[in-house]
Amino acid sequence: MASIKKRSLVDQVYDRLRSDIISLRLPLGSRVNVNELQDSLGVSCTPIREAINRLQQEGLIVYENNVGARVLTLDAKDVEEITQLATTLHCAAARLSMEREDHQVLAQHLAERLAEFEAARTPQQLAVGVHRFMEVFYVHCGNRRLDKSMLAIQGQQLLLRNLYAAHGMDLSANHSDFRAMLAGVEHNQPEEICKALEANARRVEQAVSETLL
Repeated sequence: MASIKKRSLVDQVYDRLRSDIISLRLPLGSRVNVNELQDSLGVSCTPIREAINRLQQEGLIVYENNVGARVLTLDAKDVEEITQLATTLHCAAARLSMEREDHQVLAQHLAERLAEFEAARTPQQLAVGVHRFMEVFYVHCGNRRLDKSMLAIQGQQLLLRNLYAAHGMDLSANHSDFRAMLAGVEHNQPEEICKALEANARRVEQAVSETLL
């Protein structure tokens, strides 16, 4: 039987703050006060500061002179850059997974994740479903550095998808894109996968940018 690993206090605080930012429970630009977090979480300042440092490295928290830590703010240029980078990484992962993995296996895993997405009922579940679907390409791409690069901006991309959902945008519109990606795997057409990824990215980028105006 595998041993149970205890999660460090820093990990727990990090996961809590990251979740609150991505889900918009901590709004964009809101102040992250260490003393207030000590009171609400019941922990010392040390794990809180370490967790904030990790979130700063992820780009989810920024420091401002004479202000302190704040949740990031976004403008249309930020949205464009995050979306462009994520799409580039997604396409690379899709191409590599197509080169090294049996297409039937890849298609089966994508179909399973598509079924999970179709079963989602809330905007938050739909956003997670998008992430879970894209994750398949990284699991099978065989490139740890590519996977690590995606992890570095994963929080920001999840934040964009939650912003998309929070403003009434229909994440289920991703369904046709996912179907196109699945068909691209089944018919060995990586270019079609990338076209669907780019179409999906443009839809989210445009909608989120409009909400920030």
